[in-house]
Amino acid sequence: EQRRCDKNMSLYEDLKWRGLIKDVAGEECELQKVLDGKPFSFYWGTDPTADSLHIGHYSSLCMAKRLANAGHHPVLLCGGATGRIGDPRPTAEREIISEEKVNSNIEGIRQQIKALVPSAELVDNYDWMKDYTFLNFLRDIGKYINVNYMLDKDIIRRRLENGITFAEFSYMLLQGYDFVHLYQEKNCIMQVAGSDQWGNITTGVDLIRKILDKPAYAFTMPLILDATGKKFGKSEGNALWLNKEKTAPYAIYQYLINSDDSKVLEYLKVFTFLSRQQIEEIYAQHQQAPEKRIAQKTLAWEIVKDLHGQAEADNAVQVSEKLFAGNFEGLSVRDILTGMKGVPTFKYENELSLVDLLVNNKIASSKREAREFIKGNAISINGKIFNDETQIITKDLALENKVIIIRRGKKKYFLAEV
Repeated sequence: EQRRCDKNMSLYEDLKWRGLIKDVAGEECELQKVLDGKPFSFYWGTDPTADSLHIGHYSSLCMAKRLANAGHHPVLLCGGATGRIGDPRPTAEREIISEEKVNSNIEGIRQQIKALVPSAELVDNYDWMKDYTFLNFLRDIGKYINVNYMLDKDIIRRRLENGITFAEFSYMLLQGYDFVHLYQEKNCIMQVAGSDQWGNITTGVDLIRKILDKPAYAFTMPLILDATGKKFGKSEGNALWLNKEKTAPYAIYQYLINSDDSKVLEYLKVFTFLSRQQIEEIYAQHQQAPEKRIAQKTLAWEIVKDLHGQAEADNAVQVSEKLFAGNFEGLSVRDILTGMKGVPTFKYENELSLVDLLVNNKIASSKREAREFIKGNAISINGKIFNDETQIITKDLALENKVIIIRRGKKKYFLAEV
């Protein structure tokens, strides 16, 4: 019997419909048999480059949950060993992270994975690499992979012109060996990752075939981009962290509710656990009245609920609706600061004219632009429109003597802390 994630589709069919299978190691028909067959163990890995995962990791976490919900066993690897080297980036070498920071980051990520994928078994590749000598690694692993094979990998080719260190060059072998180790010790027969890991994944598959003489399976998910072609979840160079102390649930909600119409159907498929029927019904409603942003609101609520619970999702909706309307009634300063975490903030110490306030704090790029905003009724303070450019903004305006909320247009907020 095929393993099903909803009443109408097998797991494989569901993943294909959601657009979650990009590259496949081997024949796709074999992958389908494994996905829809008996329970198996699979793994997904990440390096501890920070003490929190970010929204860019969320599609991989969702994939782990989908396979787990279908009865398969997730092994989630946090790379204490590979994190000490760094996966090659397309343009430059990653900075080396101290061992203390690596360990601290691993603990933060472990807590998040346990909360988001409760059935996952958590492992750290430092545990099996720390006592593996360099000579033994070269003898056991290095002899099976040809240098020309490594040079042909896309991520390596792109770095050859500017140069790549031996440490980064070796990363592929380390990740490939992770797959071998987990295949032997945890019976992980499959690896799942983002498309940027294709070269590392296939190296692991090849090593298992050469060393163990056994078949292994792997597939990648497509890279999720926003409407401008940037990586999903990158906002002005700042990641949206899954740790709510680093990024408030409201900030994630607000980012998602502003998703472009051209991408929202894709995001609903990739990032939510709604069924095909539910998603198609929601998108049909969205197409009939796109101005209501039904699809975006559903997307934002579902993701925040999955990450932080329904109470946080409901609160994000309430805060979002009130802040969007410029209505701060019932919201304490604590609510506002929590809901608007990540909003540009500055210290306000001197009384300034409205024009100077806008220019000095980069709310407007020039006095002329500031006056245009003001005359166009585009500037409001604490929910009230201010259209007098000579108005002096005093500390008396601060809510609870703590903060002044400035809004430019309908969506751009700034906080002045008194």
